[in-house]
Formats: sequence, structure tokens, C-alpha cells
Amino acid sequence: MAEADPFKPAGAAELSAHERRKATRAKRLRLVALLLIPALIVGGTLFWWFGRPGEVSTDNAYVKQDIVSIAGEVNGLVVAVNVHENQQVKAGDVLFRIDPTSYEVAIRQADAQIASAQANVTALSADVGANAANIAGARDDLALAEAQYAREKALLDRGFNTRARMDEAQHAVASARDRLASVAAEVEKARAQLATGAQVPGLNPQVAAAQATRAKASVELSRTVIRAPVAGRVTQVSRLQIGQMAFTGVPMLSIVREGGARVEANFKETDLARMRPGQPAEVKLDAYPGLKLKGHVDSIGAGTGSEFSVLPAQNATGNWVKVTQRVPVRIAIDSPSGDRPLIAGLSANVTVHVGEK
Repeated sequence: MAEADPFKPAGAAELSAHERRKATRAKRLRLVALLLIPALIVGGTLFWWFGRPGEVSTDNAYVKQDIVSIAGEVNGLVVAVNVHENQQVKAGDVLFRIDPTSYEVAIRQADAQIASAQANVTALSADVGANAANIAGARDDLALAEAQYAREKALLDRGFNTRARMDEAQHAVASARDRLASVAAEVEKARAQLATGAQVPGLNPQVAAAQATRAKASVELSRTVIRAPVAGRVTQVSRLQIGQMAFTGVPMLSIVREGGARVEANFKETDLARMRPGQPAEVKLDAYPGLKLKGHVDSIGAGTGSEFSVLPAQNATGNWVKVTQRVPVRIAIDSPSGDRPLIAGLSANVTVHVGEK
């Protein structure tokens, strides 16, 4: 039996046993940690790779805005530009002006046409009155010619007249009848020119046509002042310069409409089985790392991105490889972005909460 060391403290044996147990426990903890940490890493990786329960996400998403292209509705030179790049405008604000000179001249020409048509109506009315008096005179002449013919015929029957005088009397009657018919026709023609149609009752057609020409010229004159149809931010103003020729339908600038921001997220087709309109979504923007926006699924696209491309893919080949397609999903933004503008084209990450798997 070994003798106790007289120089060793009495509780040294118990202390050494405690240290051994502590060291053993530490070894076990290190072993557990060495086994657990890789397992957590592998599990987290698999969790992230195969998707979190009840969520689908994509980083193939971008902010979209309604962009209104502004074009002139009439042709002419640009004489004034009232906006600059990125300026905020309200609906009705003047954007630019086109030279109105030619359209002001058109209005004066239309006024002259109206005056001419009105004068023509007055002249036709006077002609109707004058021709009405002529009809009365023509009837009197016809009655006199017929009476003279009757007298000549009576003398011829008694043998006191010649055939030549009878022919003259008969010719006088025919001439009086022709003159009466001619005057009556002129009266009817003048009345027809004064008549009004069912489309513009009570208004002479010539006057109505001249007034329509003036109204058209007035509308075109008003269109020389181009105003903002919606509120938003002006962009692409560099295409608009004073002295530039504006043509009908050719865009001169654009307005990014206020309040129309949304996100278009392109999800894999394999993610669509559980997605429905109305499901909540979360949007993160690469431009603003600390910003999280709440939204919801507004609608799911009617076709894949490749289907609406300029050159759709043709898969009827021998070396066809199946590729997972992406479908655009519109995400409506429900929460405000504060002082951080939602610029069209910003990259985004979208997560849609689709419920438990």
C-alpha cells in the first residue's frame, strides 16, 4: 500500500477527481458541438435551398411604374418648354407649347366662312321673295296671253283673222307658261337651298358646315398647349427642345405616374401551385437594405416570360432541354416607403406567404 505523501494537502485527491470530471464534461460538450454545428449548417442549407415552410421567394423582381408618353396632338414648332427633368407636376400643368399662329389663322378663315354662309342665306331669302313677285307677274302675263289667244280664235272662227295671228297668239301663251314654270323652279331651288336637314334642324347646312370647321380649328388651337394628363414626375425631357418640330403621335416626353408603383416578380412555375391572389407578401429592395414593404399578390400572369418575348422559344428540336419557366406575378405594395422613392426598375426580393406546406 502506497504511503500518503506527507507534503500533499488532504483534499488534493478529491480536487483532482473533480477536475477530471470537469475535463470529461468539457470534452463531451466539445464533441456535441462538433457534431451539432455541422448538422445545423447542413440543415439550414437544406432549409434555405428547398424553401421555408409556407413561403416562396424570388430575387428576380423589379419595381414597375405606370409611364405615360406625352405626344403632341397637332403639328407645329415647339415655342416654349415649361418643365425640366425629374420635375414633379400635377394633372393639368402646362408641359410645353406649340406655335399657335397657323391655327389662329384657321379660326379666322372659319369665321369668314360662317359670315359668307350667313350672307348667302340672306341672299337666298331675298331671291325667294323676289321670285315670288315674279311668279305673280308671270301668271298675269299668262292670263293676258290666254285671253288674247281666245280673242284671236273667235275672230278666226268668223273669218276675220289670219292663221299667222293665231300662231303668234299661241306662241305668246306657250312663252308665258314657260316663263311661269322657270320662275317657279327658281323659287323652289332657293327654298331647297334654305332648307334644313334632320341632323341640324333649324340651321342652314352651309352655316352648320362653316361652324363645324371653326369648332375643329378651335380644338386644334387649344391642343397647341400640352398639359399633364396625370400627376407624377417628368422624365425624358431631353427629347424636347425649343424650335423642334412636334408631330402628331410622336412622344416628346414621359410622366411616371404618381402612386402607381408595384413589383413584378418572376416566380418559377413550380412555385405557382400554392400561390393565390390576395396572399400577403414582403418586399425588400436592393437600393434600401433596411426597408421592408408589405404587399399582397395582386394577380398572376397569363403567360410565361418567354411566351411574350419578341422571339418565343421553339422547342421542337432533337436536342431540347427542359428549362423551368418563370411566370410574372404582380405584387401590390400596401405600406408606404416613406421618404425613399420607389424608382421604376429597382431590383427587389419578394417573399410570398402561401400558408403551411
